[in-house]
Amino acid sequence: MNRQLTAIFAALEALLVVGIGVGLTLVPLSLLWAFEYGLQLDWAIFWRIAADAWLIGHGVDVHVALDAESATLFGFAGASSPFTIGIAALGFAVLTATMAMRTGRRIAETPHRTVGLIAAVVAFAALALAITVSAFHEAARPSFAQGLVLPTFVFVVGLAIGAARAHRRIGAARPELARRSRSLLAPLLERLPGDVRIVIASATRGGLIAVAAVVSVSAASCAALIAVGYAEIISLYESVHAGVLGGIALTLGQLALAPNFVVWAASWFVGPGFAIGTGSSVGPLGTALGPMPVVPILGAVPVDAPAWGFLGILVPVLAGFAAGVAIRPALQTALGERAGLAAQLVTGVGIGVVGGALLGLLALASGGPAGPGRLVDVGSDPVLVAAFAAIEIGVAGTLGILAGRHRAHG
Repeated sequence: MNRQLTAIFAALEALLVVGIGVGLTLVPLSLLWAFEYGLQLDWAIFWRIAADAWLIGHGVDVHVALDAESATLFGFAGASSPFTIGIAALGFAVLTATMAMRTGRRIAETPHRTVGLIAAVVAFAALALAITVSAFHEAARPSFAQGLVLPTFVFVVGLAIGAARAHRRIGAARPELARRSRSLLAPLLERLPGDVRIVIASATRGGLIAVAAVVSVSAASCAALIAVGYAEIISLYESVHAGVLGGIALTLGQLALAPNFVVWAASWFVGPGFAIGTGSSVGPLGTALGPMPVVPILGAVPVDAPAWGFLGILVPVLAGFAAGVAIRPALQTALGERAGLAAQLVTGVGIGVVGGALLGLLALASGGPAGPGRLVDVGSDPVLVAAFAAIEIGVAGTLGILAGRHRAHG
């Protein structure tokens, strides 16, 4: 495959990623336009809704200004004043990153992977820009700069991860490619002492293990809450009177918010909890809910905090402890006799810093203004989540490493 074909192939891969992401919303909306509205409305309305949904899913702010009639139909206090939808429906971003990883792996296997990667990024950025421009309307205006940068950033992250994985897999067969790729980071890494690199790598690995454990427990908890609150969720579906196609569109919208719910559950376990509107609070020590939007999945949110809610803090603590225990053997092997108390304490603190930073970033990405009035405050406080998680995971991670030290000495 020559350079031209590689560039075309990569651009088509980028088009596929964008097409699937937008199409997941556009297809049910187009069916709604055809069968529920009898083709009477302008299809461009549904295109703009799908485009706005895709952009919002990548963190792009959409500024909304409704007329009096539309504000009344919206049904929320403050809808008559301009407001911003800034909460990211992270399901779209997860889908883009996942498909971009696949694209990165495929491009990395071509002879001209640099050309392919550049072509894919340029094509995706151009498509994101076109979608942003096409979504402009006096009633809803996405941020032009964010529409270009944020979706492309998510795509680049997934692309880089996929290409790196493919490179590691084929590096043995193509050693010259491995040498070229290593040379990009080698000058920076080689400036650090060897022991520092080992500690940083161990802390990063431990932080990722702890965060993965917390997120896994949070996802399982969300599934359990949905199962327990199934009757309330169905009741809310019936109250919406959306019909079959409207129900499908509503369900897809809630699926796009599923990663947000998981992150909010993680914030609950960490301690700060989350809010669904100004003045509300859902945490392990108490729950105070005001009027909530009629989103069926929110029927799974417990009205009262469980009596054992304070035990939720054990999730990040146990995750940090397990991460410390898990990384200690590799740390001991890499450092040998230099794996003293100081190195282990620094690694434990590093686990907390990495874990706290990651959970804080997830909290930042999963929250934001979701509508007018009290809906300007939805999600978790990223600073509190990061601080609480860093302490809980860091202390527990340090204890996990030291426990392995004492066991080894014994």
